[in-house]
Amino acid sequence: MDDNIKRAAEDIVEAGNKKVVALTGAGMSVDSGIPPFRGKGGLWEEFDPEVYAHIVTFKQDPAKSWKMLKDLIGLITRAEPNAGHFGLAELEKIGFLSCIITQNIDGLHQRAGSREVIEFHGNNRWLVCLDCEKRYEVSEVFPLKEVPPICDKCGGNKLKPDAVFFGEMIPPENLSRSNREAVNCKLMLAVGTSAVVYPAAGMPEIAKRNGAKIIEINPEKTPLTSSISDYIIEGSAGEIMPEIVKGVRQLSKQKIN
Repeated sequence: MDDNIKRAAEDIVEAGNKKVVALTGAGMSVDSGIPPFRGKGGLWEEFDPEVYAHIVTFKQDPAKSWKMLKDLIGLITRAEPNAGHFGLAELEKIGFLSCIITQNIDGLHQRAGSREVIEFHGNNRWLVCLDCEKRYEVSEVFPLKEVPPICDKCGGNKLKPDAVFFGEMIPPENLSRSNREAVNCKLMLAVGTSAVVYPAAGMPEIAKRNGAKIIEINPEKTPLTSSISDYIIEGSAGEIMPEIVKGVRQLSKQKIN
């Protein structure tokens, strides 16, 4: 077992029952076929987020936003959880993960079996009409018959994913619960996050200030690496998480015996 993977397993077991929190970002779902928003191959190479994913654009010209949304939601609906998602779900199941704070809007943590998930930026599983507030499951609307989709209740064309767009506020309950989890955890796993989008990127900083250990799992170094993380395990979540879970299982059995 890699030294840092073994170290992470030891730190998780030492942190104890339900004192570990995971913060996950777009890198978590790359192995599921969902490209990151930023960087090479990211969705933003084709669509400028300040235009296509801004709430002002959506309200003024929903058809323009839906040029991006139909591709994004299509990707998400075809995606399946990967070994990283299942690894975090397993950690929760065996009692070593309090919750997941995710920046992702794909719902893959829940599909992998995780129960305690704070969706910091909402999700794309639901659409809501901004005119009459009727809610639709994505499966009721996709595949799209027209772009933008039309609300069958009011006839409006402003069906919006229940996700946070640029220019919108983070749902207050998501922010406050995330802050509480960060303050109270003994260890935070920062998995697949670029750590540049605030306020989510501030969660490891909050945890660190309150005495938590920060373990980063990423293919490459991030702004967390030099100042916040105690150490980094370089690699994808799909590669690293199953190995960490295996180590936690072995160590917890030894502790019981």
